[in-house]
Amino acid sequence: MKPRIPWRKRLLVRLLFTSVLIAVCSVAATAWLAVTTTTSALEEEQGQDLAADNKILAQLSGYAADHPDWTGVQHTVRALAAKTGRRIALTTPDRTLIADSAPHDTPLPPRPAAAVDPLHTDTYTEFGAQLSGIDPRAVGPFLLTAQERAKLEAVAQKEQACFDRFGVHTTVQHTPSGRPHVIVDDARDAPLELKVGCGNVYGESTADTSDALDFPMPTETKALAALTDLARPCLRARDLDLGAKLSLTYDTTGRNPVSGAFLVTKKGIKKDIERTTDQTAKNCVTGARRTQLEPYVAPAAELFLGIGDQTAPRFDMSRANKTKIVGAAGLVLAVTVAVTAVVATRLVRPLRALTVAARQPPELHVRAPVRTRDETGLLAEAFNDLTERRERLEEQRKAMVSDIAHELRSPLTNIRGWLEVTRDGVVDPDPALLSSLHEEALVLQRIIDDLQDLAAADAGTLRVHREQVRAADLLDQVAAAHRVAADAAGVALLTDAQDTAWLDADPVRMRQALGNLVSNAIRHTPADGTVTLTARRDGEDVLLTVTDTGKGIAPDDLPHVFERFWRAEKSRSRRTGGSGLGLPIVRHLVAAHDGTAEARSEPGKGAEFTLRLPAAEAPADVS
Repeated sequence: MKPRIPWRKRLLVRLLFTSVLIAVCSVAATAWLAVTTTTSALEEEQGQDLAADNKILAQLSGYAADHPDWTGVQHTVRALAAKTGRRIALTTPDRTLIADSAPHDTPLPPRPAAAVDPLHTDTYTEFGAQLSGIDPRAVGPFLLTAQERAKLEAVAQKEQACFDRFGVHTTVQHTPSGRPHVIVDDARDAPLELKVGCGNVYGESTADTSDALDFPMPTETKALAALTDLARPCLRARDLDLGAKLSLTYDTTGRNPVSGAFLVTKKGIKKDIERTTDQTAKNCVTGARRTQLEPYVAPAAELFLGIGDQTAPRFDMSRANKTKIVGAAGLVLAVTVAVTAVVATRLVRPLRALTVAARQPPELHVRAPVRTRDETGLLAEAFNDLTERRERLEEQRKAMVSDIAHELRSPLTNIRGWLEVTRDGVVDPDPALLSSLHEEALVLQRIIDDLQDLAAADAGTLRVHREQVRAADLLDQVAAAHRVAADAAGVALLTDAQDTAWLDADPVRMRQALGNLVSNAIRHTPADGTVTLTARRDGEDVLLTVTDTGKGIAPDDLPHVFERFWRAEKSRSRRTGGSGLGLPIVRHLVAAHDGTAEARSEPGKGAEFTLRLPAAEAPADVS
């Protein structure tokens, strides 16, 4: 019966408890970290995503401001997607695809992230962005020619050299139209007189400007005239000064041009269109600028943004959050190591004792201590049982070697002795002597054949050739083969078999097994005794029984009758028994037929050997 282990002592329960404890600590630490860091991390990530999205929108708006259509934007879209890790797609307002960084036929996100329209933008946040909603990089007809840029570049270099002579550091910056402008790095180093002086030395000065680089070039003059003509109808319709005209000016930093930022009336009054409270005039100029720039910029498009190739958000948390995570992880790790060390020590201690016991020499007969009643304790008990079985097997092995030597020595000694006296001429080789030598040779042959059968059974190479056999026929054949030996011993040999008992077995091997049982029964049955062979059906099995009326087997000897070379009579006399291999061979032959062999006996009442084998159906042609 399998020993029952209390639940609290089972290794599985203890390991589960340890795992649950570690999991609880991990979950608690994770929950605490999630509460303290997730919100801030998400805010940081959202801020980073928003900044990245604005950069994408700004770059695509700049592309649209610099190109009359979207041809060739695919390369820009893919470069932006690779840089930001986002999926970027551009479509027309009716969702016709213009460019996409994702593979073909990939579904678009449900909603666009923004509209890309350089003439109507409110998300361009670079310094100097136009409050009018027009991307400042959309210059259109204000783009200077190469000759004009070269001329202005020469003027800018001369102005920069003028500032350098007075020790003022300057930088030359260029507007989107290509116009250079000299910017003083630190305004405190350059008084106003110096700025005006260097600005007028290499250019003509007017009442409207103090810097030669502020004068419009022919291209800009032409564009301003066209802008004035476009704005005039709107201004006239709203009763504004019909003599108004637009001039090219810059913001206060001088870095960005504001084309048409001022409206000059007939009376010479300059009105700042961007700052004036006259919204009507501002709208007229802005509408005229959009009309003028429309042929030079790409049409409006819808921008779709996705996750791209990134499988999860990438949080770039602060140092404090990282410190919290490292600290919590270290605490959980320390608790895990401590709990695991305690549990592992308790589990490993008995295993070490088993290892020490297993490494001892067999002759010491060391037993492993059993300290617990859990799986480890059961393992120690099983190890001790295995050690005892090993000792018994070792004793049996030694006895078997001695028995084999004894069984082989007797016939060999007889054969050698008779051959030597015959060689010396002491005895004549008459038929009786040759018959005796032949009997001893047969004994050797039987021992060797039995050992060969046992070796084949141990190696799993014992072959059986099954066929449908009537059990009654087997009993009759075995009885006929041993009838002479039974008559010589004065033993009656009887058979009793049911006609319905059929076997799917090897008839040769089964006759061998039954023959060994019958020969043993005859040998141990006194004269006037009886040996009976029976065969009957028992459910799905057939029982083959050999019963004798001999002196029986002692209860202490009964468990050993199927062991090799075992004999109740320890002198191993040939007159009282065989070699001790017959019954082990019977057991192996029956096992090869998926059956079992059993022995029952009462001292003084004989013995009964039963072979239980799977039954077979009678052939169809047998009635």
